[in-house]
Amino acid sequence: MKPLFPLAFLLLLGACSILPKGEELVVYQLPASSAAPMNGRTVDWALQVNKPLASPLLDSTRIAVLPEGDRISAYQGVRWEDRGTLLLRDRLIDAFRNDGRIGAVSSDDSRLDTDLVLAGDLRAFQGEYRAGRVEVHILLEARLVQSGNRRMLASQRFEVRETASDKAPAQVVAAFGQAADRLAAQVLDWTLAQGARSAALSARD
Repeated sequence: MKPLFPLAFLLLLGACSILPKGEELVVYQLPASSAAPMNGRTVDWALQVNKPLASPLLDSTRIAVLPEGDRISAYQGVRWEDRGTLLLRDRLIDAFRNDGRIGAVSSDDSRLDTDLVLAGDLRAFQGEYRAGRVEVHILLEARLVQSGNRRMLASQRFEVRETASDKAPAQVVAAFGQAADRLAAQVLDWTLAQGARSAALSARD
């Protein structure tokens, strides 16, 4: 049996050499927000921001792209540092905390008692090729819900598009950051307005 050992070892080395190498990934985080803090009156209600519901491709670390028509794919060799739904949720939380007018903001991970819950469906979080350029498209159907009785107070569709300066993944990621900032600003203003309306109605009861 001993003469077989060197042969088996050589065969094993040969097999290792033809196995496919692991994919080398470049991992991106969503660029830091460039929004400036606001100085306004702090509201007396607390907000929980939930991870939005989404399709498996958007609720993943893959950077989705529509190269043509309705065909959806993902950039090869690059990934988000976290799932797209979590990236957007955390960007919204950062926007609320940076703004400062809602003093108590938490995520669904913390499971704290709050007055209102911001939830929704993420319909688009992807790059789309248009006339030879890449346009980042984010579409969120948001819902504002009372925590206690789960009654929906309001719903609103938010949609932004941002053209990347180049097709390279780094520039597309930069466009994602800009688009996320714009969408977060819109969601922030809407949430504050709806929260004020809810507080006024509660005060009348």
